[in-house]
Amino acid sequence: MNLKTKKELAAKTFHVGKERIMFVKERLEEIKEAITKQDIRDLHKEGAIKIKEIKGRKKIVNKKRKTSPGKVRQKVNQRKRDYVIMTRKLRKHLKELKSRGSISKEEIKELRKKIRNKAFRSKAHLKEFLGGKRK
Repeated sequence: MNLKTKKELAAKTFHVGKERIMFVKERLEEIKEAITKQDIRDLHKEGAIKIKEIKGRKKIVNKKRKTSPGKVRQKVNQRKRDYVIMTRKLRKHLKELKSRGSISKEEIKELRKKIRNKAFRSKAHLKEFLGGKRK
């Protein structure tokens, strides 16, 4: 008696593998007559079809890992952003002065060092400093 198709139907019905489906030998005639999924469910309730337990090692659920300081991506702080914007602005101004020829290379070197060290609050402050130096 071939009950391969019944076993496949039972496996689909209970969402398990075919190997786990077990038919009780005394009730094979009833199982043979089962056509629908509902028939299979009824036979399972009555005990004609049994489902074996999963054998072997259980799948271990991964533990949630704590995020360490190395894993967290930090945002660039506002102070650094402001510094970059100001530095670029002041260097651009120096470049313009150089192209006009109103400032020497040595002065540019010194001013660039001061810009890097945050000596100037703004472009106006730099202009004020240069104006005071000229007089």
